[in-house]
Amino acid sequence: MKKVEFVPLKSDIEMPNGLQWHDQSLYVIDQKTDNIFILDEKGKMIDEFSTLCENGSGITIGDNCIWLGSNGRTEARPFRGSDTHISWILKIDMKSKELISRFPTPDGGGVHGLEWDDGLLWITAFNPTSLILVNPKTFEIKFKFEINQSPHGLAIDGNGIWCSDRVDRNIIKYNKDDGKILDIIQIPKDGPDPHGLSIKNDKLWYSDAAFPNPMRPYPEIGYLNIK
Repeated sequence: MKKVEFVPLKSDIEMPNGLQWHDQSLYVIDQKTDNIFILDEKGKMIDEFSTLCENGSGITIGDNCIWLGSNGRTEARPFRGSDTHISWILKIDMKSKELISRFPTPDGGGVHGLEWDDGLLWITAFNPTSLILVNPKTFEIKFKFEINQSPHGLAIDGNGIWCSDRVDRNIIKYNKDDGKILDIIQIPKDGPDPHGLSIKNDKLWYSDAAFPNPMRPYPEIGYLNIK
């Protein structure tokens, strides 16, 4: 079991639920506003734009698009006319920032984590708890394996995929090919609540939305060294 140090980054985002590095920018989905924030490596805001997401959770980037986990009925903000209270995976054009399409989740339930992987898309699922790999054009399931976690954020690391769990407070690395556990990070009692995950330069970035039922009364974005 790996012991790590959590290094926070200063950020003013109120509920950073999911995050994804792309080139030199960090894309963050805010559960409070369902806006996407784009930050630089020091946490300075580069851009912010609204989305049609509801109860935003996972975020990833692939095929010149932003993919969002729209996790059903929101409790973090007032309802909007565009809200459906249904879980979707949204596909957004990176340039225009407009919605291209939306897809139902593979298991029909909620979605917390998304991760692009060489033209395919990993999705967290709860019926049963598992990681599902789909073709993002057709949403045909290519592979899946069950896990003993309440899955949240995802991050590809070579032939492995990290998955966070804010219930059991751990981050587990699985072999992408067979689902076997490769590594475990146990989060200390005074540590962050692991929502989103993303990897950049051997650092595993995390976000803590501090909602709902937070372990600590403040949100956080930061990283830990995994090499």
